[in-house]
Amino acid sequence: MKILLFIGFFLFNFTFMDAPNFWQLGFQDPSTPIMEGIIDFHNHLMVFILPVTIFVFWLLYRCLSFYSYQGDVRKSLTDYDEYFTHSTVLEVVWTIIPAFILMLIAVPSFALLYSMEESIQPSLTLKVVGHQWYWSYEYPEVHQIEELSPESLKVSDLPPAEAYYKKVNLGSSKQIYYNAATAEHLGFDSYMIAEEDLTKGSLRLLEVDRRVVLPEKTHIRILVTAADVLHSWAVPSFGIKVDACPGRLNQTSLFVKRKGVYFGQCSEICGVNHGFMPIVVKVVSKYDFKLWQVGKLMSFDV
Repeated sequence: MKILLFIGFFLFNFTFMDAPNFWQLGFQDPSTPIMEGIIDFHNHLMVFILPVTIFVFWLLYRCLSFYSYQGDVRKSLTDYDEYFTHSTVLEVVWTIIPAFILMLIAVPSFALLYSMEESIQPSLTLKVVGHQWYWSYEYPEVHQIEELSPESLKVSDLPPAEAYYKKVNLGSSKQIYYNAATAEHLGFDSYMIAEEDLTKGSLRLLEVDRRVVLPEKTHIRILVTAADVLHSWAVPSFGIKVDACPGRLNQTSLFVKRKGVYFGQCSEICGVNHGFMPIVVKVVSKYDFKLWQVGKLMSFDV
């Protein structure tokens, strides 16, 4: 009965796996087209790697067994043709076949590499800064108002006369206009939550006090840098791993296809607390992201 329950759990478990699990051997479930391409390319590679590996081990076995000395050494030496030095046919075969296999591997890899570097006009920008040992995030397009006043915020269906007011849409009828001249770019630091402060259901060494919030099905540009030493911003479900280098700004693009909470970690050894730099990204609907944006705009933590 236990065996049937065990098999049924894996057969009928259709929930997405966006965090590492015990005894996990494969990839996390993809949430971006890039990660889907990486998994497809991995499966494509295994078609060639497995037969080549089996053939190489078989060839080693044949060489070790056929050419090993057994019994009388003199008798074994006379069994081989001393004038046999090379085979043109064999050399052509073992040159052409590997070259053909490498070509079959290279073509899809070039397409994947090109798509990873392709940048589509983004609707949102997220700036990531690595520190010892935490992450800082900035939303250049998302603002924050420290003090509410008639000059800083207007709720109306009609735009104000001042040109420096910006608009946040909350739907077809509701709009908020805020003074971009007095607002600041939204930014915050994200630290790992200590084990003694974790709530039930939280993941050890992976939960943070402030999560990154991003909208689904939106082209996002991610800018990554560091303030001190080398870091690396990596989220497996996104198929993203970007080095954070001091004095340099690296860029990548992101398009998340579904909502969820995604976990990652710093993937570049950066000091004694390198293992305590988790990354948590919460992907919500576009409408929920607008609500979150308005909450941040008015300094409310939502």
